[in-house]
Amino acid sequence: MKRFQNQKNTTIAKQLLRSATSMGANINEAVYGNSKADFISKLHISLKETGESIYWLTLLKRTNLIEYDFEDLLALAEEIKRMLIASLNTAKRNK
Repeated sequence: MKRFQNQKNTTIAKQLLRSATSMGANINEAVYGNSKADFISKLHISLKETGESIYWLTLLKRTNLIEYDFEDLLALAEEIKRMLIASLNTAKRNK
């Protein structure tokens, strides 16, 4: 992957890093939550962060600011999104 060489690239990279790491951090917090409601709340936050990560990846792909094949990362993010939705649905059913 080419290095981020300008301010636009750096800003988008920082936003992607923030949303992607927040996704994992909130999943971790959900696992150690104090209650079922806390678990569900943290998974919802993680789902939002996943959506934001997909947005930033899509933006990078469409703008061609850097040369990289984003398909694998987008597919992984979509898979994580589906797993979070399934987990949320299960958690809500088992309240």
